[in-house]
Amino acid sequence: MTADDYFAVQNLIYRYCHLIDRADFAGIGRLFAHAAIHVPALPEPVRGAAAVEAMYRNFTRVYPETGTPRTRHVTSNLIIEPAGPIQARASSYVLVHQAAPGVPLQPIIGGGYQDLFEKADGAWRFIERRMEMDLFGNLSAHLLQQYGPGG
Repeated sequence: MTADDYFAVQNLIYRYCHLIDRADFAGIGRLFAHAAIHVPALPEPVRGAAAVEAMYRNFTRVYPETGTPRTRHVTSNLIIEPAGPIQARASSYVLVHQAAPGVPLQPIIGGGYQDLFEKADGAWRFIERRMEMDLFGNLSAHLLQQYGPGG
């Protein structure tokens, strides 16, 4: 894995944060178009751009005054390792902060991502994401459906 490969994979992980914080659900769908997303709240992985986009639209509250969920997803503790000549694995932490009407700035959920990537036609892409959430705060201003303890 070259430095360019490392940065390409890293940027995919960080790109997700930018897309979700801007409520660009179509962009998230494209980002995970070739991936299976394992979400603890769902019995089966979500696959395909349209299904991924729909999942985010159905779960995420968007505030009309900003057109966003009023969040900041912060991904850290990133470890990227080769998993063969055209694959890579990554592990990272995520902590989501939100400030919404009637809700002060606060962390609302934390956990980790376990990701698998492949290089196809010269470009890296997600092929799997496992979301592992284990820290739950007040999700009432963020989610349209209940998720996790206290959600």
